[in-house]
Amino acid sequence: MALAALVLIASVAVAARQVGPIPALGPLLDPVNGVWNVAGAATREPDSLVHIPNLSGKVDVLYDDRGVPHIFAANEEDAYRVLGYVVARDRLFQMDLQTRATKGTLAELAGARLVSVDSSSRALGLARAAEAKFAALDKSAPSYRALAAYSDGVNAWIDGLKPRDYPMEYRLLGGKPAKWEPVNTLYFLMRMNLTLSFNDASLARMRAQALVGKAAADALLPVNSPIQEPIQPNGASAPRFDFTQLPAPSGGDTSLVTLASAREAEIDALLAMGVVRPGVDGIGSNNWAVAPARTRDKHAILAGDPHLDLSLPSVWYEAHLVVPGVLDVAGVTFPGVPGVIIGFNREAAWTFTNGQSDVNDYYAETVDDVNRPRKYMLDGAWQAITLKPEQYRGPSGSVLMTDTLLFTHRGPMRRFRGQWLSMRWTALEPSVELEGFIGAMRARNVTDWLASMENMRAPIQNGLVADRSGNIAIRATGAYPVRPGNRGDVIFDGTSSANDWTGFLPLARQPGAINPAQGYLASANQQPIDPRQSADYLGSDWYPPWRAMRINQLLRADSAWTPEKIRSMQSDAGSARVDAFMPIILRIANAALAVRQDAELQEAVRILSAWDRRYAKSSTQAALFEQTMSELQRRTWDELIDIKAKDSMPVTIPADAILLQLMSDSTSAWWDDRRTAGKEDEAAIVTQSLKTALATSKKKYGAPGGSGWQWSRIRQANIRHLLRIQGLSRSKIPIQSGPSTISPSDANGFHGPSWRMVVELGPEVRAWGIYPGGQSGNPSSPLYDNRIAKWAAGQHDEILFPRTPDALPANRVSFKFSAAGH
Repeated sequence: MALAALVLIASVAVAARQVGPIPALGPLLDPVNGVWNVAGAATREPDSLVHIPNLSGKVDVLYDDRGVPHIFAANEEDAYRVLGYVVARDRLFQMDLQTRATKGTLAELAGARLVSVDSSSRALGLARAAEAKFAALDKSAPSYRALAAYSDGVNAWIDGLKPRDYPMEYRLLGGKPAKWEPVNTLYFLMRMNLTLSFNDASLARMRAQALVGKAAADALLPVNSPIQEPIQPNGASAPRFDFTQLPAPSGGDTSLVTLASAREAEIDALLAMGVVRPGVDGIGSNNWAVAPARTRDKHAILAGDPHLDLSLPSVWYEAHLVVPGVLDVAGVTFPGVPGVIIGFNREAAWTFTNGQSDVNDYYAETVDDVNRPRKYMLDGAWQAITLKPEQYRGPSGSVLMTDTLLFTHRGPMRRFRGQWLSMRWTALEPSVELEGFIGAMRARNVTDWLASMENMRAPIQNGLVADRSGNIAIRATGAYPVRPGNRGDVIFDGTSSANDWTGFLPLARQPGAINPAQGYLASANQQPIDPRQSADYLGSDWYPPWRAMRINQLLRADSAWTPEKIRSMQSDAGSARVDAFMPIILRIANAALAVRQDAELQEAVRILSAWDRRYAKSSTQAALFEQTMSELQRRTWDELIDIKAKDSMPVTIPADAILLQLMSDSTSAWWDDRRTAGKEDEAAIVTQSLKTALATSKKKYGAPGGSGWQWSRIRQANIRHLLRIQGLSRSKIPIQSGPSTISPSDANGFHGPSWRMVVELGPEVRAWGIYPGGQSGNPSSPLYDNRIAKWAAGQHDEILFPRTPDALPANRVSFKFSAAGH
């Protein structure tokens, strides 16, 4: 993420669904004691002097008119203390919820209905791993000191609250804030891993193989993308299409049906937690950097926009930290994490996209007792299972449920319809990611920044960095497991240690590049390295590189880039996906019309032929194209529908790059729809899809070309409050966005660009940024949603970056205060 996701705070959606009815609003609207009084009190400005325990000196804080705190401290730990204080002031409920979601203590806030959610979270081993990582920290290390200092600041804010000051969500849920612990940051970082690196490649393969056989499943969900536009430059000046004939579907492997069905139950549970969203186009991320030789003013320019869950408040919080001689860094952080995650300092700028890599594996374990296992078989000998008793408590502290979690040497072990599977996942391995983020903030050049990222183990991210000397670089940060057989999208036999990981890919073999000859770098969640350059297994079933293709197409076409043009590019309406499919669809349709006239087909062709292939808000043709693509997928992959299960949806849908590959073979067996009496070919499926899409679109949107067909009425953003309260959400926001565009969105509008940033690294660093929300988590604050309109219009704010407090223009200061120790 996402950082591709990055973190989704979506377990709170479960709170909204399962906590029961919201209390009657009458008492809550009381102007003295009700929720709106709480909301107002929670936004109070701090006194001109506040006291925070353990501060070693005076810290000045100036909020600008965008709600961004500029924190000027004498040392780094004091900066983190005050950062914790101001983030808690603006985002306390959000911080608390995301911590509870990982720790598995939502029931302590919202009651017994959330025990099952807490149990699912703990069963993944997230809390156990966070606690182990925290216990292993050297107390003299920068990361430990940062965690402790940040905790001081958060608790200073909490300690100053009276119940009437609590954020309004606590009144709605009948709870109160929990004391902040230093380990809470690591709980959050584990949640980030769940969003960005829980990649269950083996399940999709099992689903497909159970129905169409191994050869077909391997082709539909390939290790290597059939379209190559890799992150690490391969010397090509255009994408490469490695299309081959798809093997015909054959008899499925029925032995996989039960196990796949059981694994689907786990995915359903994770979906209920709002964590795993396979195939959601709006979750991804873009980044790119242009070297000075390709910019108008000969300064490197960096751009990044992680695509994540769109929520109020946002997953991001903007801040600026200054410690003379140590830090001068601005950008966005996650509420709950000390420091800036994506941003820039006086010398360098950086951002991330999610690696989409396969970093968790499953092992079928043989146990001594299938109902109550205490041992598992390994290399012919029984090994003891590690047991971890758990208690789940309610708001009053009473125990609601107990259970016992099981762990092998690989990781957590769970039962799926009689089969016990253990999981090894890089997120659960020892690591010190916070050291990497702290080092990044201090970096003075590309080399420093890349060295700091060596601390990153999980999740795998495509880290992009540029510096004022004109260097640009990208590298996959994180640990790639090395497996026997060089692939991980299978379920391994757990009885043999020969199936365990043999280590991790050396840093020198991880995808990356520094100052490439092409003069730019870009990533958009595509396969990171051309398989002709490396045979290492990094993942499978990659996102099609449509966004990367469009980004590279634009970057290749210009050698005088400016920050203004880069900012406009972040909401570009063009689509490499449309450019790939449209000529084929129109060619097939026109060939059919040349043989036999068909009024409906002719009308569909006329509408699509008039389209400029851009997802502009005013477009009235994009709707028909998307409906046609849906019909094509539905009619083509009927072999992946489990008829015995009486389901009408495929168990998995191959990427549309695979559909494009199939369209190069007009006589493939896959074109025949087994649900019909006749035998279809490619032409029949395409023409039927066009005609049905036109009829469906007319029914949904009215007469073609009318206002109902306008893309702005069809594709909109929906930014939901953490508890999914409609009145506190912002819905039906028209945006310039389409599937697989640089600024993508999914059909429900819940995901998209969560933070857009552009940085020009000239003599004085300049930066622009925007996210869809506001700095405050309080719905009664003017800073709750004040950035949404600009974000939806594709505009950016200039980020203020003063060197000293006096350098912040007086007319841009909204309020200020100082902090000191007790």
